[in-house]
Amino acid sequence: MSPAKLRRTGADAVAAKGWLGAHKWLLLRRLSQLGLLTLFLLGPLAGVWIVKGNLSFSYTLGVLPLTDPYVVLQSLAAGHVPEKLGLIGVAIVVAFYLLVGGRVYCSWVCPVNLVTDAAAWLRQRLGLTGSIHLARATRYWLLAMTLAGSAATGVVLWELVNPVSMLHRGLLFGLGTAWAIVLAVFCFDLFVMSRGWCGHLCPVGACYSLLGRWSPLRVSAARRAACNDCMDCFAICPEPQVIRPALKGAGSPVVLAANCTNCGRCIDVCAKDVFAFGTRFANQDAASPPARAGIAGSAK
Repeated sequence: MSPAKLRRTGADAVAAKGWLGAHKWLLLRRLSQLGLLTLFLLGPLAGVWIVKGNLSFSYTLGVLPLTDPYVVLQSLAAGHVPEKLGLIGVAIVVAFYLLVGGRVYCSWVCPVNLVTDAAAWLRQRLGLTGSIHLARATRYWLLAMTLAGSAATGVVLWELVNPVSMLHRGLLFGLGTAWAIVLAVFCFDLFVMSRGWCGHLCPVGACYSLLGRWSPLRVSAARRAACNDCMDCFAICPEPQVIRPALKGAGSPVVLAANCTNCGRCIDVCAKDVFAFGTRFANQDAASPPARAGIAGSAK
């Protein structure tokens, strides 16, 4: 096998920025995911009730309600109007994700992301390459089908099999059907389809992507002129199709696709610091360091 094939994704970034610099956003995401999961589990397991509920509906410190918009949509389709706290909670959640990007939920909040990222990591280490093909639009069809199913049955249908809810139940009550569903997601991503669950099937992510279509917080390839085509950003990104228009296109360097999860991994693994967080309004390419030095020199 050639040295190029043996090279691991992000190796150049580690050499250029150090291990912490090449994993900064990943570590912050893990702190966010595990911290939120801990807050939900402290009550049932330790009797410390900072947060009551789960990611479908929670009540923090007795004052802050938060409701999953996908659950509310299913509830309305099933003919059930949420109570006042539920409606206030969904308004808060929708406003938040409209600002930061809908699929921030997927990369910074959802505990199943830990499972699918573990499958992606192991898949790379084992050198598994075979994968079935499913259109990324499949998740939107599943979203529509679950809403139609809720309307037909009068039941909040997705919550019967939602891996996020199942993971919570598994952590609280031990082995059972809940863990079987979580394990199925892990095995699907590991053996059947790379990034299959989050990238092609999950209707929760599909719902949140609709919220993030116009959010101001974005990743930008502002220094795309410095790109050396190492392809690490494409290899690490859970939604690699969102990168190309910003990185290789002639238009805006901002990643505007609704399915960008704002995970920051493209920022981490880029040794040339091509990517950075910014806003959707920053449409100009940034000058590379040599260009800045040349401008400064000419000014003298």
